[in-house]
Amino acid sequence: MAFTDQITIYIKAGDGGNGVVRWRREAGVPKGGPAGGDGGNGGDVYVKAVRDISLLSKYAHKDSFEAEDGRDGAAQNKTGKGGEDLVIDLPVGSVITDLDTGASFELIEDGEERKLLAGGEGGLGNTQFKSSTNRTPRQQTDGTSGGAGKFHIELKLPVDAGFVGFPNAGKSSLVNELTNADSQVGSYEFTTLSPHLGDLYGFVLADIPGLIEGAADGKGLGHTFLRHVSRTKMLVHCVSLENEDVASAYKIIRDELEAYDEDLSDKPEIVVLTKRDTVDEAAAAAAQEEIQAETDADIYLTSIIDDASIKRFRDGLVAYLRSQA
Repeated sequence: MAFTDQITIYIKAGDGGNGVVRWRREAGVPKGGPAGGDGGNGGDVYVKAVRDISLLSKYAHKDSFEAEDGRDGAAQNKTGKGGEDLVIDLPVGSVITDLDTGASFELIEDGEERKLLAGGEGGLGNTQFKSSTNRTPRQQTDGTSGGAGKFHIELKLPVDAGFVGFPNAGKSSLVNELTNADSQVGSYEFTTLSPHLGDLYGFVLADIPGLIEGAADGKGLGHTFLRHVSRTKMLVHCVSLENEDVASAYKIIRDELEAYDEDLSDKPEIVVLTKRDTVDEAAAAAAQEEIQAETDADIYLTSIIDDASIKRFRDGLVAYLRSQA
């Protein structure tokens, strides 16, 4: 199932049931009065945050959700049954926007529940209109319509560490080694066209699709990818040792992140120099020194064919994430 991070759906609360005109029909009561019951209220619509990042993918082919309508009233002053409320589960980190009003809110905490739409009110039966001057009322009212509208739901990935860098920086291969994310790996730009998530001892890692120079201005798929980075708690900045100028490659991505959102430059960062097997020791040491001149972040050298280097990085990353939890 392809990962889906945004959908637009129609959502409707239930309509209220109608009030009815009915009369008492009892033996010995030749002129029974009004006995029409009220309609039941329509079901409300709630959204609830759950820890399941795949939910939007499951909804991708469902374009509408509706709560149950209230039932009409009945004789003997019986109120119609209220409609069942509808609870729509959404991933933690979902931003829900009403496309008619522009109003939006975010589901941040697991289990958080918000009322999205109110059901319609049930109509009044003719009993409600009885008075000293109107003993046989024939009035009733219909139930009101439940709230409805189109909503855009966007998932801002709630991840512990986002892996960023140029296309072909080795992010997908590294995340695959650390987790079971199973990202597609290739030697051409934009192999990863949507974020891939993996679990590392309970921490969620995101392989953010490759950025390019100009991403903050929308070049390539810039804005689509950069908005995911804003939700990560920390960055793992991957720089391939295949670059002729690793410091320049590092600075370009840092500049793009800051140009998109200055707060991104304040996020904790670990730098990983990938593809260690493609250069000799002298070149690797020189590259590490160049990066160290640009940042105080911890720097790791890794190669996916060197299990020891992957283990060192894994242990260091987990230790850091646990210290921040």
